[in-house]
Amino acid sequence: MPQPSTPRAFRAFRIHEVERRIEARLETLALDDLATGDVVVRVAYSGINYKDALAATGAGKILRRFPLVGGVDLAGTVETSQDPRYAPGDRVLVTGCGLSETHDGGYAEYARVKGEWVIPLPAGLTPFDAMALGTAGFTAALAIHKMEHNGQAPSRGPVVVTGATGGVGSIAIDMLAGRGYEVIAVTGKAASVEWLKSLGASRVLLRDGLDLGKRPLEAARFGGAIDNVGGEMLAWLTRTVDTWGNVASIGLAGGAELHTTVMPFILRGINLIGINSAAQLRDTRLVVWQRIATDLAPRHLARIAGRTIDLDQLPGAFEAYLKGGVTGRTVVRIGGG
Repeated sequence: MPQPSTPRAFRAFRIHEVERRIEARLETLALDDLATGDVVVRVAYSGINYKDALAATGAGKILRRFPLVGGVDLAGTVETSQDPRYAPGDRVLVTGCGLSETHDGGYAEYARVKGEWVIPLPAGLTPFDAMALGTAGFTAALAIHKMEHNGQAPSRGPVVVTGATGGVGSIAIDMLAGRGYEVIAVTGKAASVEWLKSLGASRVLLRDGLDLGKRPLEAARFGGAIDNVGGEMLAWLTRTVDTWGNVASIGLAGGAELHTTVMPFILRGINLIGINSAAQLRDTRLVVWQRIATDLAPRHLARIAGRTIDLDQLPGAFEAYLKGGVTGRTVVRIGGG
């Protein structure tokens, strides 16, 4: 059976470097303009992550070559495939794997990617759902998966989630609560307290009211932690997580340096787990996405991903992320369906 062919021209949000300045805009491309790959996907939806905002504005050095189509996530339908694992019409997703860093990403009506990166859409998820979750949801689920591999369980005590109103934080709260954990949220946004409780947080701690202390070990307060902040916050978590607890380190909005001692690790036996969702091995991706569709399925995804924008609106959407003014997730409608 002949495979369908992509159109000669399609729209994409492309990022350029011009005289050391980042310039990003909507353009018309052809398939030959895209990076090489064995699978062509007709993109239905993408999403916005903080990393996307850094890349599109130049606020962070994300892209390693130029020009590139932005967007670290995509979901849609296989158009053509040279990889025997996929056939036209298959619904698939891709997150991370170098998209919008070294390879053209998901902010285009068509994407060409390596077959090894492609994940079949699990039963029970639509392309919209997959991008309502996106890298943020995969990262939250990966953190929980690795923590539980290290023995984390609801019986170990409450799990604290910092940076709670962001995409990773809000989804992690929902997933943890659904798994039976007591969840404590930490946020700097007092107006979001009730929203966080509606996702499953039993308590919300305001960041400005925290006494982070300076002792090598503080009183044990948490059974585990998912940290999106880094810096002093992460150091505090290592000192306040109880014996054999796990701390999943995901973000560094509060700083990249970590000033702590070995005492939490050798006296309480805690585990500090680094979470790199972009470069995760395929076998783990398959397992975690199946968990996202089953036992880690968020119960309040519509509440978390309450905004959907079209591709035309994308250029004006990034500034709010840089200013910390976004709660939850934003889905980008590329082709729909």
